Amino acid sequence: MSRIEKVFTRAGHTALIAYVTAGYPDTETTLKAVPLLAESGCDIIELGIPFSDPLADGVTIQNASYHALQNGVTPSTCLELAAKLREKVEIPLVFMSYYNPIYSYGIERFCEACRDSGVDGLIIPDLPPEEGGETETACRKNGLDLIYLLAPTSNESRIRLATEHSSGFVYLVSVTGVTGTRSTLPTDLGTFIARVRRVSGKPLCIGFGISTPEQAVQAGSLADGVIVGSRIVQYLDSDPSCREAAAFVAGLREAMDMQDSE
Repeated sequence: MSRIEKVFTRAGHTALIAYVTAGYPDTETTLKAVPLLAESGCDIIELGIPFSDPLADGVTIQNASYHALQNGVTPSTCLELAAKLREKVEIPLVFMSYYNPIYSYGIERFCEACRDSGVDGLIIPDLPPEEGGETETACRKNGLDLIYLLAPTSNESRIRLATEHSSGFVYLVSVTGVTGTRSTLPTDLGTFIARVRRVSGKPLCIGFGISTPEQAVQAGSLADGVIVGSRIVQYLDSDPSCREAAAFVAGLREAMDMQDSE
């Protein structure tokens, strides 16, 4: 059982997954933020590898990626950060990367480097399962989970394909759009999750648009995990001490724990 899979074996516990852009606003902040987020109740940390064309991301993460690239952050930098973070935290670390940086680095070489750096899995938004064979093989060889995404527009055959090929958990995109904070979550989110549940028993985690404790509770009551990114990136941008981000995550964890105990 992988470190990611173990997160979902805790009875009555909804996983909280936090996203940060690696190297934004600088590498020192990333090294400071991740341990604080873990201490504040995160079960898994997503480290975003900056990319010049982050097609699934909204303005907040686009901006973070741009500035991280301007700071000289590369996949090699991210691997170095992950290795340093693995010495500080025990929770799973997952790279969120677009396919181009991984392909350019070398798929097998990148997965080997992830293993050596203590990374537990990969999320690649622009890699469809039909084209993921080489990456899946490299991930399995190096003990990494490969997590595919599903959108509300996914039909049953797509749901079946993505869930069969995902390991660790399945990433459910709450909206047909990009990442970013939103005032409300879709009213038909439960219907979407139920469609996926009928096909697969793997853990399901919801991301895109979750930015308040109320939304985290709403999403967490339907799924096995909640993913929060843009709001955390905003806090890290405004407060390099990372205290505001840590307090925000602690508030999410408290609200979700109260929901889980009911």
